[in-house]
Amino acid sequence: MEKTKSFEELIVWQKAHQFVLSVYEVTKFFPKEEQFGLSSQFRRASVSIASNIAEGYSKRGIKDKLRFFNISQGSASECRYYLRLTKDLKFADVTQLEIDLEVNFSMLTHAEHQEM
Repeated sequence: MEKTKSFEELIVWQKAHQFVLSVYEVTKFFPKEEQFGLSSQFRRASVSIASNIAEGYSKRGIKDKLRFFNISQGSASECRYYLRLTKDLKFADVTQLEIDLEVNFSMLTHAEHQEM
């Protein structure tokens, strides 16, 4: 299998990036008073998933790579809660985002066992 030249070629990163874009789109419609609350936290956590995949990709040692993928998984778990809160507060229908996050989370888990 040919090694990728950039984190942008990683399917797990592409899906994480798409998740970020979707989170930004959904949070645009949250109540104004959530601009510095849930909207900001949700966006930050989603960006952390993709950015830690990118940073981990550039690390040479497997321990460093795994540390960043683990941080991405933690951020994905944080986003799970924000999706739940968004749904419970009836701010938006996040069904597709929940599906997308689970796909990404399982890919992250699988990526931990692959050398990138």
